[in-house]
Amino acid sequence: MRDVAVIGIGMTKFGELWEKSFRNLFVEAAKAAMTDAGVDKIDSMYIGCMSGGLFVGQEHIGSLMADYLGVAPIPATRVESACASGGVAFRQAYIEVASGMSDVVLAGGVEKMTDVDGGMATYALATAADADYEGFHGATFPGLYAMMASAHMAKYGTTSEMLASISVKNHANGNLNPFAQFPSKITLEGVLNSTMVADPLHILDCSPVTDGAAAVIVASLDVAKKLGAPIVRIIGSGQATDSIALHGRDDITTINAAKVASQKALQQAGLSINDIDFAEVHDCFSIAELIVLESIGVFEPGKAGAAILDGYTARDGKFPVNPSGGLKSKGHPVGATGVAQIVELTKQLRGTAENGRQLANAKRGLAQNMGGTGGSSTVHILEA
Repeated sequence: MRDVAVIGIGMTKFGELWEKSFRNLFVEAAKAAMTDAGVDKIDSMYIGCMSGGLFVGQEHIGSLMADYLGVAPIPATRVESACASGGVAFRQAYIEVASGMSDVVLAGGVEKMTDVDGGMATYALATAADADYEGFHGATFPGLYAMMASAHMAKYGTTSEMLASISVKNHANGNLNPFAQFPSKITLEGVLNSTMVADPLHILDCSPVTDGAAAVIVASLDVAKKLGAPIVRIIGSGQATDSIALHGRDDITTINAAKVASQKALQQAGLSINDIDFAEVHDCFSIAELIVLESIGVFEPGKAGAAILDGYTARDGKFPVNPSGGLKSKGHPVGATGVAQIVELTKQLRGTAENGRQLANAKRGLAQNMGGTGGSSTVHILEA
């Protein structure tokens, strides 16, 4: 397999983007990535999109986006893996270039979630769970993650303050991100006193409904060098699945798909988790960030909460997590989230993160993206 690099990045601002259409969001991000890479031609592209049909009534997204980006007749493929759609799109682009099939490939993600009311958005998102055994019985994602949080609290003594500290930390980071949907800072007391959505999760433990798009250009290392692009290599890629429903798992206080995907990515890179400097992880709910960090080996089971509360994962901590603000503050347009994580890793590894978010000595970063409650997960490792 060939060495592959990320050579271009682009994304829209995340938020309630009433004035922008589904297709225009993707084109804006894709054009920004191509301009950043210094290319006007791509060999193919993959577009992560969880639920265009339910959110905006649009399927056949590969054809649509190739047309409106002006790159037809190249092959363009829509990728769906729930909230991991963007991560899987990026992995497919990486594999295509690494295999030698193509030299320059665009990986993008897009979702427009606010064109429907809250009930329809909840229904669309619930399709990432088990429709027969969870959705039919009224289980929504706040409820499912609340069960995971309750189980973790019962098993390890995790507290609501520990979970709230994750939201506070991510909003402090998002406050410095010009692309973030909710850049406002919040307090521990504010989280704990906010509306309870599904006990023990408050509304400020939950990521928002978001419109947005992100895109990256990946190319062979030889092409990257010829273009004179800053070299950010993809050195590890892993993907795994698990039972889609919580009742099918042995332990709901861990996410095995994230564990296996991280092991695969680290093995390919020839590294251990201790060799990674920072991470972007899938914090759709505060408990998700905590469980993911234990699942991928940053912390032993049951040890993440106290360490996070103590500042271990802050920007100036030993292992910074979600310097972008994460899904919680930056926003979570589900099809775009995994690609937006790669955008942030690339900025940090280039040394170009905005507004004081730049981490010191960032040489290797990890991105973990997952679908549903962890029924699917990707992990990628990038190196400056």
